[in-house]
Amino acid sequence: MASSKAPTAKARKLKTRKPTGTVPWPLILIEGEEGAGKTYSAAQFSASDRIGQMYWIDLVEGSADEYAAIPGANYLIIEHDGTYRDILEQIEAVHAEARRAAAANEAPVVLTIDTGSALWRMLTNWTQERARRTRKNAAILAEDPDAGVDISMNLWNDAVERWQRVMHLLQTFSGIVLVLARGKQVSAVDDNGNPISNRKEWKVAGHKDLGFDATVWVRLTRDSDPQIIKARSLRLRVEKRKPLRIADFSIEGLVFDALGCSASSQPRVMPSLAGDRVQPWLERVAEKSTKEDLGAIWRASRPEESGLTREEAVTIQRAITARYAEIESPAVELGDDPASRLRAAAQREAGEGGETA
Repeated sequence: MASSKAPTAKARKLKTRKPTGTVPWPLILIEGEEGAGKTYSAAQFSASDRIGQMYWIDLVEGSADEYAAIPGANYLIIEHDGTYRDILEQIEAVHAEARRAAAANEAPVVLTIDTGSALWRMLTNWTQERARRTRKNAAILAEDPDAGVDISMNLWNDAVERWQRVMHLLQTFSGIVLVLARGKQVSAVDDNGNPISNRKEWKVAGHKDLGFDATVWVRLTRDSDPQIIKARSLRLRVEKRKPLRIADFSIEGLVFDALGCSASSQPRVMPSLAGDRVQPWLERVAEKSTKEDLGAIWRASRPEESGLTREEAVTIQRAITARYAEIESPAVELGDDPASRLRAAAQREAGEGGETA
């Protein structure tokens, strides 16, 4: 007789560790008015003998070459083609180099991004251009080129996801990150976007979470001492709504003296959050553009290799199959109408296997 006992659920193993108490390497937001010294202070920091190599990503500011003339300045400019993909790949490369330097007990690598404002502006422009290309908005613009267009939430979500991929690399950087941004006083507005009379507020150009994501938030203005707006630190305390003014400000003093970073500092431990184990795999699939790369992911996603369940592996392999089909039949080659797709398919068959009937 078969046993009537229900199968016992596998006990889950608790995973814990002791906190280290180590001061992590910071992600520092330095924002402020034009000409307040944001770029100068970053270039000056590169002269410090307490850091390793500084890498500089110049996004539309165009001052990286000139500021190398500051006495002692020592940084390398990262070249990129202006596209999100190339910028992301260069940040990934510096992220890997910082991890290597940390493992070798070398002085901390520094990454300067000038500016985070330009990066977010690029993503918002990309979102707006995509919105203009949708079928609905394209029809509206054909009638009235100056008409406003609706930007759907899924397009904004794509921009935010790209921004967050960069931010996760910066937050887990095995060294020091400086993100420069533009900031200024603007007229306050109400919930409907209307100006509030005689009321001003400070606005940082960038994604709205930039200040939250930074470890330390520094504001530079032309007519007053630098201010620490926020610091996620036990050593450097900033009271709520009472910025800490520092007359003799330097990034070196902030990092090593005020925050207490040292050779024992480590990157923040922040696993990338995902709704399930499949999502990061699907993102990798979407990024690939060659059959060879897709084949490598297919092999790596096998349950015996990856630890994924069979259902999870099947979901990923279906995405690989779909991506493979996209590479074989890119959308740019196909028209929007069925007739164009049939003609393109016939042309491919003719090229691969001879003439079609």
